Amino acid sequence: MIALIAAYAKNRVIGSKGRLPWYIAGDMIRFQELTSGNILIMGRRTFEEIGKPLPGRMTYLVSATRKEEAPNCKTVTGLSEAIDTAYQDMTGGSENKNGKKDIFICGGAALYREAIPLVDKMFLTIIEREYEGDVFFPEFDTDAFIKTLDESHTEDIPYRYVIYEKKKG
Repeated sequence: MIALIAAYAKNRVIGSKGRLPWYIAGDMIRFQELTSGNILIMGRRTFEEIGKPLPGRMTYLVSATRKEEAPNCKTVTGLSEAIDTAYQDMTGGSENKNGKKDIFICGGAALYREAIPLVDKMFLTIIEREYEGDVFFPEFDTDAFIKTLDESHTEDIPYRYVIYEKKKG
């Protein structure tokens, strides 16, 4: 499965000055649960915000300007190269309960825009507030997907988990 995982505000903000403008513990736990043991593909700015490859996951850093040398991290120059390399690398390493690894595209905006037509599933957290920001989640054609989950959560910041699956055919 190729999936996209993102959190965005009502006004589609995903970042502000290289940082997430919110902190939602439940969403961080969900991100870890969904992506652990799998593959992450992220752009340079997302990688720099996190600061290092995340443990228990293989990271493919998409960047033309930065080369990261670390265990469980490879640098590639584009999304298609990241996906192709991930598929080639899947012959080894830990596997998830389905016997194969899933690929999660986790930012930023340019990768999301490029990935939406390619993904099988989108795991979205929609924050029920607007935030100031300088990076936005792209618009997408909801008619190309089936919404399979829409679950509200109330913490200090109200949010919803939404899952979209690509329509077949």
